[in-house]
Amino acid sequence: MSSLLELREISKNFPGVKALSNINISLNKGEIHAVLGENGAGKSTLMKVLCGIYSNDEGKIVIDGIERNFPTYNDAIDAGIGIIFQEFSLIPYLNAVDNIFLNRELTNRFGLLNRNVMNAEAKTIFETLKIDIDLSIPIDQLSVAEQQFVEIAKALSLNAKILVLDEPTATLTPTEATHLFTIMSDLKKRGVGMFFISHHLEEIFEICDTISVLRDGEYIATTPVKDTDVDKLVEMMVGRKLDNAFPEKISHINHSNIVLDVPEIQIDKDAPVNGFQLHEGEILGFSGLVGSGRSELVRSLIGADTPVKKTIKLNGQQLTLNTPAAALKVGIGLLPESRKTEGLILPFSIMDNILLNNHENEMYAGILVDRNKERKVACDLIEKVRIKAPHEETIVTNLSGGNQQKVVIARWLNNTCKILIFDEPTRGIDVGAKFEIYELMKKLTEQGISIIMISSELPEIIGVCDRVLVFNQGAIVASLEGSEIESNTIMLHATGQAT
Repeated sequence: MSSLLELREISKNFPGVKALSNINISLNKGEIHAVLGENGAGKSTLMKVLCGIYSNDEGKIVIDGIERNFPTYNDAIDAGIGIIFQEFSLIPYLNAVDNIFLNRELTNRFGLLNRNVMNAEAKTIFETLKIDIDLSIPIDQLSVAEQQFVEIAKALSLNAKILVLDEPTATLTPTEATHLFTIMSDLKKRGVGMFFISHHLEEIFEICDTISVLRDGEYIATTPVKDTDVDKLVEMMVGRKLDNAFPEKISHINHSNIVLDVPEIQIDKDAPVNGFQLHEGEILGFSGLVGSGRSELVRSLIGADTPVKKTIKLNGQQLTLNTPAAALKVGIGLLPESRKTEGLILPFSIMDNILLNNHENEMYAGILVDRNKERKVACDLIEKVRIKAPHEETIVTNLSGGNQQKVVIARWLNNTCKILIFDEPTRGIDVGAKFEIYELMKKLTEQGISIIMISSELPEIIGVCDRVLVFNQGAIVASLEGSEIESNTIMLHATGQAT
């Protein structure tokens, strides 16, 4: 392989934080190079420096032997660099075609948009991806997985010679991820060099040639994939050995106390009628393929969406929950799938996010908020859920994904929630932070809190849950306990193949 790109002594500072310190990584033509590290290790920052989104404070970017400088993202695109962002960069009210060709629209000889050509090129890209998407509707009407493929299509349309893929499979099913890997293999054969960031280590061994590890903004090591294994990578990433992926599976269920009884819930007139129960101290898993109806059921449960029918009993008392605020008032909190857009106010501090829904009367001194009391409450919760940050006034957008998730948890604990619903709680979170989230969930059940966990990751469903409800096409088709909670059984029910 011949060298395509060299990142030499790259450093980047933010106020109070050294995000990157003298990073040296190279990329060859036709190479898929994984960049690994915990949240906050500097992976995305390094890629944003490469793509002109951030300017490097020190160091050089060398492409094909020539030093380059990218004042803007568009300058990087012009140099043949494309990026699939971890956080979508799509315009929600535009359709897929307009998003793909944004700022580089194709025109005819009269200077008018050539929509026929743009539609045809977009259609060809999606046919290559083997994904059927309605190209005419606004992006915000597509599913999260479909939006991810629009992001991928946008990058592929650039014909880039260097492609950065930052958590591209986070919202994809295994089948969809396989399609993406096929595309990556084809690009590799054409000489495209790719940086690939993923928290799914099994994907690294499936598709990548080389791995570089960052930790706390510093370069740790580079190794061929064939010369390492999961245990070595995890130790390099976290700086210590992790003997287990999950805490010891000790149940804290109080079987005699059904805290939540939902005898019937139907999200729309064409959907099946479902029912389930949740016990005190239980972690109840909702498993199924993307689009199987898990999140939709939960949204209807807490009143975020209006179902056709719904009967709910909380501790034996029948309730009508028409809004999330009503659910919160009786102690039911949702940690949404998209924590950045639905769970947090990113420009606010940790303290302000924790206190957002619960400014109790004792927080006031006369007509003014008592910031000292607020600070004590926030600091106690920061310590309880082990948020890693310089102080409580740290802006949430500067935290790693795992610590942002802990801020959402702290916020609901501040509301004294007795039922917490975790929707994809570890998506985009590194292996060390995942373990901390699992530990925290177990500690919450020890205190009598009950948890519903929606997850597309079978290992964590198996490793964490006391009981699992499996969804298929909107219906709860199985309830599994004990030894029944294993991957083959779950997948047979989730795909409708169980007899």
